[in-house]
Amino acid sequence: MNRQGSTIRGDLPVYALAALCGIGTGWGDVVVDDLLFTALLVVVSCMVLGMLRPRWPWRWVLAVGVFIPLTEFTAYLIRTVKPTRAQVYGSFLAFLPGIAGAYGGALMRGVIEQFRHKE
Repeated sequence: MNRQGSTIRGDLPVYALAALCGIGTGWGDVVVDDLLFTALLVVVSCMVLGMLRPRWPWRWVLAVGVFIPLTEFTAYLIRTVKPTRAQVYGSFLAFLPGIAGAYGGALMRGVIEQFRHKE
């Protein structure tokens, strides 16, 4: 068993958390229909994930962001009250605040680690 394989298996719960965050954010976007609220949920989700696993923060942006348009599309197929076309297209913009959140969380984790090692 190599280090890479054990890292992937160790990150599976975090990937599951990222998927739940993305689905929850997409559901919140469908129900609330507020782009700023959606952006806030994405920033917080990606920041927490970036703090949990700071290596390669871009993966958390993808892991959370992919589920938002998928949830919007699923809501479009299932619900009687359909999300608007603008709302579905706007869900793709959730990647942008996710970048700031993931890299901000990774940076915050690095700063915390530096303070721990100084003591």
